[in-house]
Amino acid sequence: MKRDLLTLIAAASIGMVSCKKNHDETPAEFTYPAMAEVSDPSVLFTTTAGVKVYNGGFGSAVAADPNSPDVFYMMTDRGSNVAGQLANSIIIGKPDFDPQIGKFRLKDGKLVLEQTIELKNASGGKLNGLPNPAGMGASGEIAYDLNGQVITPSADGIDSEGLVRAADGSFWISDEYGPHIVHVDATGKTIERINPFGTGTGGRKIPAVFANRRANRGMEGLAITPDGKTLVGMMQSPMYNPSKSAVTNSVVLRILTFDIATGATKQYAYLMDNVSLTGVSDIVAVNSTTFLTIERDGLYGGAASNPATFKKVFKIDISGATDISDSNNGTTGKLYGGKTVEELNNAAGLSGAGITPVSKTVVLDLLKDLPSVYPHDKAEGLALLPGNILVISNDDDFGVVDNGASGFAQKILPLTNSVDRNRLYFVKIKL
Repeated sequence: MKRDLLTLIAAASIGMVSCKKNHDETPAEFTYPAMAEVSDPSVLFTTTAGVKVYNGGFGSAVAADPNSPDVFYMMTDRGSNVAGQLANSIIIGKPDFDPQIGKFRLKDGKLVLEQTIELKNASGGKLNGLPNPAGMGASGEIAYDLNGQVITPSADGIDSEGLVRAADGSFWISDEYGPHIVHVDATGKTIERINPFGTGTGGRKIPAVFANRRANRGMEGLAITPDGKTLVGMMQSPMYNPSKSAVTNSVVLRILTFDIATGATKQYAYLMDNVSLTGVSDIVAVNSTTFLTIERDGLYGGAASNPATFKKVFKIDISGATDISDSNNGTTGKLYGGKTVEELNNAAGLSGAGITPVSKTVVLDLLKDLPSVYPHDKAEGLALLPGNILVISNDDDFGVVDNGASGFAQKILPLTNSVDRNRLYFVKIKL
């Protein structure tokens, strides 16, 4: 793939002109640091083994505030969790944790939490991070608490991953369970919940094929076009469509566009760079047809042993891509020669079926193009500021990782030997 030219950070800060609050005000220069870290997160709880679970986790997504250049909205996922030792098990650290959006203000190079917006259902009850029941977005995961007790699934469960802020101050969120697309007001209360089953608030649906998402690899990214009319959802990994075994070597992901007013959808094929990656972590709009995505491995940058090798941002264009929507809305989507799009596996398979995927070009390599080493395993969120300043958030996993025994260990960055923290990185790029 041809690389675009990069305009990278020449010093430790990036300047931009902030938005005017009214036409009589003179625009002010706002300077972004190369990196800003969340200021002093509190401890959410401590395990019996003494592992601290922090009140963090806000790096799953990031959205800028168009009216305040120093304000960023960052979102948690379902809460502190790790894979269990039993098949299909997930260990939930705090079953009553409610996923939330944090309003952070950039002050003196730090991100200061000013407001927490708890996600709520249409009745105002708090959402949670528990797996959904059968028929309502169940992922096949069985949740356990840290004492080994099974946790009952919840229709109010959400594994929030993608976030956009609408012009009216409301938010759209995508998740990894259903997958669901959820519209919440500025206070976090659900306005609409859309999924392949029609079980959410409002009853609208996305295509049935998306119910084949892989557990914990659902609709990881969400963008909104600059005109505010269309949502663009990005699946993290190839869906198990029609089955896990049938798509073992596939790098074909799906992009979904959703017209907010009409509910009309389109789908496009996206080729992940290689089969070893954890997939695409987010998507953000440049214009109505051009977007940025981020693909990554699951390794730590700068580690002495087995360091990260792939964390790249791509510019993609859907304007020349084939709409692979199924007019019959079948459970496996449109078939080509009897095969699902995922079964076509790669570029050659798509070409043979007459499918043109979205175009894709590298614009940033996080492991090579930053002024210092990117030390995290996860690059999860993207936002684009005026002046083509790209914002990248990392998911700190609440400061914990899998201890290999259905429990938590502290998440320590190998490069710094410190607990992972949510950060925002600011990089000026040329598009």
